[in-house]
Amino acid sequence: MYNSRIAGMGAYVPENVVTNDDLSKMMDTNDAWIQERTGIQERRHIKDGDGNTTAVMGVKAAKIALERAKMTAQDIDMIVFATLSPDYYFPGCGVQVQEMLEMRTVPALDVRNQCSGFVYALSTADQFIKTGMYKNILVIGSENHSGGLDMTTRGRSVSVIFGDGAGAAVLTREEDNGKGILSTHLHSEGKHALELSLKGPSTMEWVPELIEKDPQEDIPYYPYMNGQFVFKNAVVRFAEVIQEGLAQNKLTAADIDMLIPHQANLRISQFVQKQFKLNDDIVYNNIQKYGNTTAASIPIALTEAWEEGKIKEGDTVVLAAFGSGFTWASAIIKW
Repeated sequence: MYNSRIAGMGAYVPENVVTNDDLSKMMDTNDAWIQERTGIQERRHIKDGDGNTTAVMGVKAAKIALERAKMTAQDIDMIVFATLSPDYYFPGCGVQVQEMLEMRTVPALDVRNQCSGFVYALSTADQFIKTGMYKNILVIGSENHSGGLDMTTRGRSVSVIFGDGAGAAVLTREEDNGKGILSTHLHSEGKHALELSLKGPSTMEWVPELIEKDPQEDIPYYPYMNGQFVFKNAVVRFAEVIQEGLAQNKLTAADIDMLIPHQANLRISQFVQKQFKLNDDIVYNNIQKYGNTTAASIPIALTEAWEEGKIKEGDTVVLAAFGSGFTWASAIIKW
């Protein structure tokens, strides 16, 4: 059995910055209200004419990751693409990346696990490498939220949270079993699926049926979130899945050199940090700048933490996520 390790990372966010004050001009909200509840100060949104889509942003992040891994697209044996906001209902973004990067006819797998998507995708790629089936796998998390948000007062509780962006990692074979991804841990609890969901359009409710709905009522083609319920479940599951990973590898919280939590809400990250008694310099947060970019949040944060020199060779890095499904996951990495 091999291990897999991250050979290169990259991130991309649109240039268009949307501040809390910008949002206050579209809906009844303000900077203090948003920061108090989420910690977010600004986010990036795709702008008409900038050429960005979920797949395009994924490709931009992937090119940076490939360059840093000292590889070309022709070295990649598989693509795993995580998103809840694909360019099309079908096909998925994975094959678009394969075409845009002019790759060989490698397999492309799309993962639909929302905020846990990148860790699920990383785990999937890790298993393919561990078994020896593939050597180099490109893992991408990318989201275009801004095009599907209710930017009115009615939708403010959700719309102020989300931003657009992409992150990517190139995984490669590592023969030293003491390095790379040591373990991953995946969970779900489907009975809460609709507490954080977007129900239409879907095969249960197609576009003509949606058009006939009263626009003053809840509209199923905008995201719904039971915020307090999600928060309460998130802090519990974050702690559980981090502890699960530490225990499997005979580690404790004192062994963590860097925790990269999914950037769902700064208050959630701070709560988890307090539970594990971690110093500020051991927990990386960038939700203040980008908002919640769902499947892209962990790879963007991981890339930035590495770029800033906060992750070094030999460090124990922990990734953890919780989101719609409910799904949650963690990864323990020896850098």
